[in-house]
Amino acid sequence: MSVVVLEPKATNSLIDKSFVEISVLGKWTRVPALDVGGNKLIVHGKRLRRAVVLEEEWLDCEVHDPELCVRALKDQTSGDLRADIFTFTQKVPHSTPQYDYPYELDSVAVASTPSFKEWWEKLPQVTRKNVRRSQKRGVTVKVCRLDEELIKGLVDLNNDSPVRQGRPYAHYGKSFDQVRKDQSSFLDRCDFIGAYFGDELVGFLKLIYRGEIASILQLLPKASQADKRPANALMAKAVELCEARGLSHLTYGLYNYGNKGDNPLREFKIRNGFSEMLIPRFYVPLTAKGRLCMKLKLHRGLLGILPRGLIMLGVGARSQWHNIEYSLSRRSLTAERPGL
Repeated sequence: MSVVVLEPKATNSLIDKSFVEISVLGKWTRVPALDVGGNKLIVHGKRLRRAVVLEEEWLDCEVHDPELCVRALKDQTSGDLRADIFTFTQKVPHSTPQYDYPYELDSVAVASTPSFKEWWEKLPQVTRKNVRRSQKRGVTVKVCRLDEELIKGLVDLNNDSPVRQGRPYAHYGKSFDQVRKDQSSFLDRCDFIGAYFGDELVGFLKLIYRGEIASILQLLPKASQADKRPANALMAKAVELCEARGLSHLTYGLYNYGNKGDNPLREFKIRNGFSEMLIPRFYVPLTAKGRLCMKLKLHRGLLGILPRGLIMLGVGARSQWHNIEYSLSRRSLTAERPGL
């Protein structure tokens, strides 16, 4: 999710109301935000309204004053900033709870990066072979500028497939200007890493620097060039950059997604040196409804409530449906253009 700050409306020196433009599932939308001591809070959800720290997973510091945030949110008794629960997390590698609020443990995918050599030697043999295979097949990896060449390459990369990981790809079909806007966040503390086969961009990784750690915001290999193993080459470059900066850890989203269990993305993370680190996520009820939902565990969402078997059944059905939908759309397009 990316963000653009709009129209600040000051209420006092510590708590300001404003609007921000955020990207959710590839689409930009304007939402109200509460600026509390330097942290921007937004609220999402309909039945259960959760207040979260905007772009928390990409910030270079933790929540400045959680109690001030709680008080400010409790003052929002109506409107779009009224919330039932406030949730925030600690930053890797701080795994010991620092506050007295109720908490659960986030399963974060973390790789240790002080030494590229140590990371490399712990990798499975197949992963090391894939990195070498990428080099032998002509892939070069480099840090890029966000210029016209890179954006054009990203447009082509986005359009490689309308379906990724069994669901419609939100960035498929986006224009040059839309892609540039999507990539405009954190320009002062990020690297764009491109994997090239000749002049063709066959993989892309956006790396965000967050003080003593770094986080992967986006990893996008080109499915049609999967035999060249661009994802493995990009990951090795990311670890190399972390070592050069003296960073302790590299994070790549969650390790476990609720009760989902094994999945191809987690297997990829494991093969590339990531393991699970449990980090406290705090849940502060703000209303009676919030307290009730926490007692019933509804704050965990469907992935944290439903049994794994039912989740995987739903994931499989969704993937099959989108593949059928894509196949039918291609047949329809071919029928409309029989000369192609």
